[in-house]
Amino acid sequence: MPGPSIVFSFILATLYGASFHMVSGGDARRLALFLLAAWLGFALGHSLGEVVGISFLDIGPLHMLPATIGAWLALVVASLLTRQPPRHTHRNRL
Repeated sequence: MPGPSIVFSFILATLYGASFHMVSGGDARRLALFLLAAWLGFALGHSLGEVVGISFLDIGPLHMLPATIGAWLALVVASLLTRQPPRHTHRNRL
């Protein structure tokens, strides 16, 4: 059974991904992408905080500041990589 910090991390990263999707919009595939990006970014940010030793805004064993920054950076990168170029409609002039 997962510990409370893992469950809290999963819930918080899910909220980050869902709120980012609510603001940026898109279909169900983008929601899944944003959830995955938030989960991975949160885990990588927490791991980096553990390695570097950042202990600012920790909640128990969870390094909240680097985890949150990691999740939001991953969400922005995922959004930029999947952004659709604007469509230009050309009208023929007579």
